[in-house]
Parts: sequence; C-alpha cells; structure tokens
Amino acid sequence: MKILQGIKVLDFSRVLAGPYATMILADYGAEVTKVEIPGTGDDSRAFGPFLNGHSLYFANVNRGKKSMTLNLKSPAAREIVEKLVRQADVVVENFRPETMEKLGQGYDDLKKINEKIIYGCSSGFGHTGVWSKKPAYDPVIQAISGFMSVTGPEHGEPTKAGPSIMDLLSGILLAKGILAALYARDRFGIGQKVDVSMLDCGVSILEGAMLIYLASGQSPSPIGNRHPSATPVDAFQGSDGRHFVISIGNDHLWAAFCTVLKHEELIADGRFATNELRTANQKQLKTILTGQFAIRPTAEWLELLDQAGIPCAPVNNMADVYQLKELKERNMFVEVENEEYGKHTLIGPAVKFSETPAAIQGAAPPLGRHTFEVLKEQLGYTDEQIAQLAADKVI
Repeated sequence: MKILQGIKVLDFSRVLAGPYATMILADYGAEVTKVEIPGTGDDSRAFGPFLNGHSLYFANVNRGKKSMTLNLKSPAAREIVEKLVRQADVVVENFRPETMEKLGQGYDDLKKINEKIIYGCSSGFGHTGVWSKKPAYDPVIQAISGFMSVTGPEHGEPTKAGPSIMDLLSGILLAKGILAALYARDRFGIGQKVDVSMLDCGVSILEGAMLIYLASGQSPSPIGNRHPSATPVDAFQGSDGRHFVISIGNDHLWAAFCTVLKHEELIADGRFATNELRTANQKQLKTILTGQFAIRPTAEWLELLDQAGIPCAPVNNMADVYQLKELKERNMFVEVENEEYGKHTLIGPAVKFSETPAAIQGAAPPLGRHTFEVLKEQLGYTDEQIAQLAADKVI
C-alpha cells in the first residue's frame, strides 16, 4: 500500500524543479506519466554524469515514471492532452509563465476539462508579479534572493551553494503544495492551481540573514562556516589536516565541550561564559580552539566529542557519505536496473512512513517507452490511429 496509490500525475516538466517534485510523488506511489518532446525528450537526458551513455542526472529524478512523447505544438496533441487531463488528478509543469496558456493548456483551460484538477507549476518568479515572464536558472535565483550574499568565506566573494538548492527547494515545496491541494480537494471538493516561485522559495529559507536585516536594518555579509548567533559553531582542522565541524548551541554544551578540551577554566571565562559573549568574542575563541584542535588528529577529536555528546561531524566527501552505515540502514542508496543503464544506484526517498512506505518504483524510462501503452490502453486509441500520430510527428 502506497500513500498516493491511485493518484495520476501528468508531468510536463523538465530538467530539475518540476521533475524533482514529481519524483517525490512517484516515490510515494503516484502514477506519473512524463510527457516529453519527440526525438530529444527532457533536456536533462543530455546532462552528465553518464552511465553506459545515458544520463544518471535524468535517471535519478525521473525514476519510477512512465514516458510518452507528444509534440504539444501540434493541434492533434490537444485532444490527447484533454483526454489525459480528464483522467488525471494532478498536472505539473515548469515552463516560463504563459507557455502553457499559449498552447491552450494553462490552468484556466484545463480546469474546464477537469474542474478538480490540481495544477502545479514552478517558475523562476511565479505566475504573477512584474517579473513573472523573466527567465531564471538556479544560480540566478541564488543571486537575486540574497542567498549568495551570505554564503562563502568571511570577507570573500559571494558564493553559490554546491547543489542546485533553489531548483531542489522549489521542487520540494511544489510537491508539498500539491499534497496539500489534494488534501483540500478531498475535504472541500475543489481543484486549484499551486504556483511556486523559485525566488519566493529562496527568500523563505533566509531565516537568519533576513531576520538580522529586519531587526537591525543592516545586511549581513558572508561569515564562512560559523553561525551568526551561536558560538562556537564552525569548521576546524585536526593535526592531520582533516576538517570537522562542531556545533555548540548552548551553555550546557559549552561546559561539556570545555571539559573535553581539558580547559575547564574557559567555562566561566569572562569572554566566553555565555553564548552572547562567545559570539561577541568569536575571533579570540577561534584562535584558542584552532590551536587546541591542532594537537590531535580529527578522528580522535570526533571520538572524544561524540562520547561527551557534543554535536560534531567530519566534513565528508561523496565517497565518505556513500559508505555511511546510517544511510545504508535507512535505504538512502537504492539499486535499480533497466536495459539502458544496467544496474545503477540512485538516491532513495528521504521521508520514511511507518505504514505506507515511500520507495523507488523502478528505473527511469527510456524516451517514449510508454507512448503506445498510454494511447492504446489508457485512452483507447487504435493501432492505426497511433501509427498515424507517429507519421504526423505528433508522438
């Protein structure tokens, strides 16, 4: 039994934000039919890294979906879309606003076909506002949202996050919004549009930096790995040069930490006795701690800190992360197989349900693999009609 068993999703999205949202829905058990451009498919099929000549980037966020090809610009495609929408619970797209409207397939068009449809859309700046038609990619949103202005080394240049954080966040919140809209439909009998702006998403997570500005009128600058209001929360190096992070969030942890260091005199030191004092004097404290941590290798410090209940961790690379026993026990790496990729490993669902478990429903589909199935078995098209659609380059 799956939490979204029986829910049908029609997915027009491509690359990352939209496909990440529908990946979550597929992992929860929804039947996701991905509509792709004939011949080329989703742009991300051409994105590396590649495995056996096929995109692992595409494979990860499109696992467990069906793929059908459809030229949305063809007049004949409109009838197919209308039939699919009548059967669907959810439609998802992440084109620039008004793209679907120009095709006659925007929310106002589709709700005339299915008044209870949930229409989820993700775009750079949302479907309303003066910037709604402005193009955007993840780095653009990281910049304009202010995210980059507080990321990076102290006194350094603005820095983007390593992952495409704005695309991924937009996908997560789009999936969340769709789930809430499905709940509202069950309660109130209504469909609705779920409009997610990447810019809105980016601003929504500025829980520290924006609040500092709202409280003081001052825009904060990058401060590296430390926290703006809790100290010491920072990255350090052991004697072997390996980086690790500690996070001392209160005075109780501070006392325990000083005991591990065997410098109990720091507990009541007038410069460091409270979190406020430690933050005010963080430069002096970092100098002291940098010297202390240089005495032992990182693994020894982590063992001592763990034993004392101090939040800490090594700064892992991807190979380190893949070997973590905790992640393997929680099924965060899942092996799947298909004829294009062979056996390959994907990143598993992060949310665990006790009674309706999320799971990867299968590998990503080859381009157009399910076109015939959807048209014939789901929509009732004959072999001859399908052949004509292919000849007319509709599919």
